[in-house]
Amino acid sequence: MIKTLEWTGSGVRFLDQTKLPSEETYLTCATWEEVAEAIRTMVVRGAPAIGVAAAMGVALGAQQAEGDHVSEFRRNFEHICEEMASTRPTAVNLFWAIERMRQRFEASVELPVKQIQQALVTEAQRIYVEDLAANEALSKHGAALLPASGGVLTHCNAGALATAGGYGTALGVIRAAIESGKKLHVFADETRPVLQGSRLTAWELQKDGIPTTVIADNMAGVMMPGQDRRRGGGRGPHRRQR
Repeated sequence: MIKTLEWTGSGVRFLDQTKLPSEETYLTCATWEEVAEAIRTMVVRGAPAIGVAAAMGVALGAQQAEGDHVSEFRRNFEHICEEMASTRPTAVNLFWAIERMRQRFEASVELPVKQIQQALVTEAQRIYVEDLAANEALSKHGAALLPASGGVLTHCNAGALATAGGYGTALGVIRAAIESGKKLHVFADETRPVLQGSRLTAWELQKDGIPTTVIADNMAGVMMPGQDRRRGGGRGPHRRQR
């Protein structure tokens, strides 16, 4: 299982995606500011992973926030949430996760500050576990849609690296299909300009021993009809995963 990120006693630990595929390096963020920077600089990327990272960053910040009274603690907590929200303004899961942490705060507001802090850590860990479970369920349902054999075209990266880890989303469907005995070959668009396909998708699939060919983005239109013609014409059983 690829661990994209995890909560540890020392902080939030990330697989540094800016170093892949040449280096498999892990970065531990000991403060919420460091978590925010990891999101901002794409050490962690992908909507689900960003959401989980933000929740963990908020929880980490809450643990370190000053204030023995709820009113003072609330001001610090809101500052952390606002700063975290500014890291990736296009990531929907980021705002969803921050809002969920706010809701947990409000549900715990009558408790002592120490208990509020623990409730926020528990909520962040729950978001992490839920993401893993949702992706596994999605993958197993989606696997039925893929053919018994054939080629699958992917674009960008929607695997374990884009989520909390484990299956991932689109790549999870491929993983689950292969686990069920289907024979698939993945054609991964390189995905310019950041090359998430050639750097990340191909890296993930090769670690799992899944046959993968990296292609230039402008080859996609040629590859799909070419696959169909070799199988007798028509649209064929192939799916494009995004």
